[in-house]
Amino acid sequence: MIILLAALGLIGGGLWLYAPDKPRAALEAHYAQPPSEFLQVAGIRLHVRDTGPRDAPPVILLHGFGSSLLTWEPWARSLSYAHRVIRYDLPGFGLTGADPTKDYSEERGVEVLGALMDRLGVRRASLVGNSMGGKLAWLFAAEYPDRVDRLVLISPDGFASPQFPYGKKPDVPVVAELLPYTLPTVLLRMTLDPAYGDDRRLTPEVVQRYRDMILAPGVRQAVLDRSAQVMPQPPEPVLRLVHAPTLLVWGEKDGVIPFRNAGDYLAAMPNARLLVFPDLGHVPMEEAPARSLAPVEAFLDGSL
Repeated sequence: MIILLAALGLIGGGLWLYAPDKPRAALEAHYAQPPSEFLQVAGIRLHVRDTGPRDAPPVILLHGFGSSLLTWEPWARSLSYAHRVIRYDLPGFGLTGADPTKDYSEERGVEVLGALMDRLGVRRASLVGNSMGGKLAWLFAAEYPDRVDRLVLISPDGFASPQFPYGKKPDVPVVAELLPYTLPTVLLRMTLDPAYGDDRRLTPEVVQRYRDMILAPGVRQAVLDRSAQVMPQPPEPVLRLVHAPTLLVWGEKDGVIPFRNAGDYLAAMPNARLLVFPDLGHVPMEEAPARSLAPVEAFLDGSL
């Protein structure tokens, strides 16, 4: 969700603030109280929350780049009345931290998601993904169509941009190597700001939460490792394999992944429809939780 590396270029202009990793014990004491648990899955210690009735329809929530399972908190509370709601910090982020394999490929992401479903005894689920998590959701649905009921893709990643052309690894600036040693709050806020349609919703508490998750042990190096492995490919051949009913959710004020990409998804996906929020940005589940969830919940329940 967050393009950290672009903002780090400003550090070269003279802004420097040393920031070591925060102690894991302190972060877990603050952010991993019940219902959080840590599960060994595919060789990784995953930070997971699994709430709601175990016999209810399962929904798996997948966060975006630089984020964590905490981004879903308001949605998860509401959905848990009638669904089994599973969310986790994706490998390389939050309290899951670095993948010991240092493999942050899309194939590895799909593998971990499938392994978590197996670990929890979930044969089939609906997937809800934001940004990077949205791409993971549609990749999984294309590879394992029999394991996906419905898809909700919130500003999903996948199509090329001037910064990320197809078939080319991104040019990671040398100054980005400073990331494991620094994270000025002012720069972090600058990278978060385009994700919000109304930056008044980007409160100091929200910024602090994101900063704490990025300062979790190993996360900043994992961000660099992931960035070096990215090589976008045209998504249309894979998207055409997705036949699960799909709801695209987009805020027109999204400054991270442009709203115009919604048309590309609709053209490529055989069973998709679009829900637009004119006043929201990249993370509607944070900006307007109740208003954005209502139609999503109706879609998941089959009434939309």
